[in-house]
Amino acid sequence: MLPTTNTRLLKNALPRRRFLRQGLLAAGGLALIPQQSWANQDSPSPEMKPAMDPIAKPQNAATVLSTWNHGMPANLASWAVLEAGGSALDAVEAGVRVPEADPLSNSVGYGGLPDREGHVTLDACIMDYDGRCGGVCFLQGFMHPISVARKVMEETPHVLLAGKGAEEFAASQGFERTKLLTPEARAAWKAWQKTSRYAPPINIENHDTIGLLAIDGQGRLAGACTTSGLAYKMHGRVGDSPIIGAGLYVDGEVGAATATGLGEMVIKVCGSFLVVELMRQGASPQQACEEAVRRIAARQDTKASQVGFLALDRHGRTGAFSIHPGFNYALTRPGQHELVDATALMP
Repeated sequence: MLPTTNTRLLKNALPRRRFLRQGLLAAGGLALIPQQSWANQDSPSPEMKPAMDPIAKPQNAATVLSTWNHGMPANLASWAVLEAGGSALDAVEAGVRVPEADPLSNSVGYGGLPDREGHVTLDACIMDYDGRCGGVCFLQGFMHPISVARKVMEETPHVLLAGKGAEEFAASQGFERTKLLTPEARAAWKAWQKTSRYAPPINIENHDTIGLLAIDGQGRLAGACTTSGLAYKMHGRVGDSPIIGAGLYVDGEVGAATATGLGEMVIKVCGSFLVVELMRQGASPQQACEEAVRRIAARQDTKASQVGFLALDRHGRTGAFSIHPGFNYALTRPGQHELVDATALMP
């Protein structure tokens, strides 16, 4: 089955995009993507066919891709939706709800480690192939911020709701209030108070934010990102996870990307948007992830901080790259369900 994208509209829009880009370059304007930055990189996808080529038709390449160990059960929930003929949007929401409800996952949802004041605050966003998106941040007392984020997308004219306003909206939509701080998380917080150490070592739990990307049987892309944020952060801190373009970005004509790790570093480069825009300019998903990591490393101190990117293009090709070793991701396709170690910039 062909994707829902209107090919005729793409053909009509493409010449104008090329005209605008050529005009900017000719006038000495902003050149977003210097292709020489990735031209000599090794990649499992060496072809450099422009992502916007209207002749290239996406194949039925149903795929689910997500971050860290908790991506394995999340992918299974997403895959069940796709196998039943569901949409990528339904699949990504169903997938990330699994770690959101897992008390053993102390970086997402219920059971998440609190901020330095002892409050569990949740951030999430969701986005589909058509550019619709919604998010919540600094949300307290509700187990599934991803579902609240979807309601923001579908039921309001806004993209992002925060704090008390997000909580009031969640309650108005019928979501039940839940005590999120588990006895185990509270004990960990109490132990941390005695050490006064702010940031844990990178990869210490072998999982972090969950970002999940999917492409369904009709070639439609969607993504979701959800987290309880940096453990023992300052009260009120919000990272990249609920911010469209930072923790998550989806473009149905090109692909999707999500980020994990220290959110402040991702926000400073609009990380997920950067990865997708690199793919739009012709980079493969792998090349795009590598270039985004290199841009972070070139301008920020990465010695004790981790960032990883995942990317999925509309043809089902994938990419993954991180600053330091230790980042892994779950990949699910027909006949394939495995946890994969990403390559890294640092040894």
